[in-house]
Amino acid sequence: MTTPASGAGGAADLPDYAPIPRSALGPALNEQRYYVGRVERNLYWVTDGVYNSAFLATADGVVVFDAPPSIGPNLRRAVDEIAAADGVSNRVTHLVYSHHHADHAGAAALFEGDVVRIGHEETSRLLARDDDPARPVPQVTFTDTHTLDVGGERVELAWHGPNHSPDNIYIHFPGHDTLMLIDVVNAGWVPIYNVNLSDDVPGYIGAPAIALSYPWTHLISGHLGRLATRDDVTVHQQYIADIEASAREALAAVDPIPFYMAAGENAWAGVKANLDTVTERAAAPIVAKYTGVLAAADIEEFTYTTTFQIMQSLRLNTGLGVSRPVNP
Repeated sequence: MTTPASGAGGAADLPDYAPIPRSALGPALNEQRYYVGRVERNLYWVTDGVYNSAFLATADGVVVFDAPPSIGPNLRRAVDEIAAADGVSNRVTHLVYSHHHADHAGAAALFEGDVVRIGHEETSRLLARDDDPARPVPQVTFTDTHTLDVGGERVELAWHGPNHSPDNIYIHFPGHDTLMLIDVVNAGWVPIYNVNLSDDVPGYIGAPAIALSYPWTHLISGHLGRLATRDDVTVHQQYIADIEASAREALAAVDPIPFYMAAGENAWAGVKANLDTVTERAAAPIVAKYTGVLAAADIEEFTYTTTFQIMQSLRLNTGLGVSRPVNP
């Protein structure tokens, strides 16, 4: 893997990674370090270049979708800016949680008063468990679907099973040709460590197909400073499919027995050596193929840890490559 030089301790010591494809980059940020742009009509998205949020400015108030703390008060500024320009109220009446994670919901408490907070029932349970005052528990919850009607606009919320997290939902704006799905597809970029730090690998792998089953042109994803397209989702699917195929080949090709024999009594050393070899064999061609196609593909730790997670999911969820007794 590409790693910083021994003893490196600062940003100046970063490796010389491949240039970021221009197509992966979003619009420039303003002096306050945010960008707010129109998606369709009165639906807007906000980014700080790494995290994304959205809001719907209606005649009856503003509906906010996620409140990342990295954007923080700039989300309030973006709402005020657009409300003033559009001649509508800047009062936030509703806040929708995509899921419970603090990096996407940790500024929710900035919107005080009689704001109605909405989330999946599992989001409510997990927020109650976490007991974080920055992320108030939603007053309105749902099990499978919920339709939100505000100011003549309709938003459809749906849970289709666990993916990145147990509670991550699909947010569809049928009147705005837009879908919001957080922490699955990073527009133009590879997932970071461990399939985007996801809890459920099969659910994560299946989520893009569910997203594509909705009618939409614009996708608001959780990260990295631009709106996504259907083509972005397709490229992401191909990247993950290539990893899965490569992991299957590596599991079939690498014999674990020599590693266990060489390790002797240290069983975990044998396991590590075997799984490291499988991961290296599976991930290396993916890094080579997608460098220059998806941004940060050459940060090998990202593809290697994602490959490891997918390989382990194949082992644990399908039985592929799991050791069998020699004499059953």
